[in-house]
Amino acid sequence: MNFLGHLYFSNNNLDLMVANLFGDFCKGKSYLNYPTDVQKGVLLHRAIDSFIDNHPAVREVRKKLYAPLPKVSGIVIDLYFDHLLAKNWQMFHHHTLTDFLVLFYNHTLNTELTYPSDFRRFIKKLRESKWMNYYASEFGFQKSCEGVSRRLSFDSELINAPSLIAPYKNDLFDAFKSYMKDAQIQFITS
Repeated sequence: MNFLGHLYFSNNNLDLMVANLFGDFCKGKSYLNYPTDVQKGVLLHRAIDSFIDNHPAVREVRKKLYAPLPKVSGIVIDLYFDHLLAKNWQMFHHHTLTDFLVLFYNHTLNTELTYPSDFRRFIKKLRESKWMNYYASEFGFQKSCEGVSRRLSFDSELINAPSLIAPYKNDLFDAFKSYMKDAQIQFITS
């Protein structure tokens, strides 16, 4: 899962959502230099990443995507699963996606001082651009692929992923449903 999935699996805990996103910015054991609540978010982030990487249905679809999308099939799955989560949000959350994101964006105004400047810049850009608001659309998925593609240090077909995954959309949706069912049991508390 990408940003939206990490927010969703933070159990509506706004501080945990921010700390969970911070997981992409923490390498190795550097998270131990932060308060306990931030550490919990980083560990949750890593657990979510590990769970999706090792989920049987996800592994099967990643094998199918490897030929058209070598080196980035896992990234494509993360981005597409965020797209599917946004598109089917009403199945997973009682707030609308827009309301959920407004709560998150507003909360980030109060929590940034705990984090380093590169993460604060990322959060500011995330809040200002509101790109997660577009995840449910094909345009939003395309923009996500373009954005991540620009940050890669190697050549890839990621920018072309929306057309390259077309033959696999049913497989991806089936893997998404299976993953979400299992991940909700793993990460969502009642």
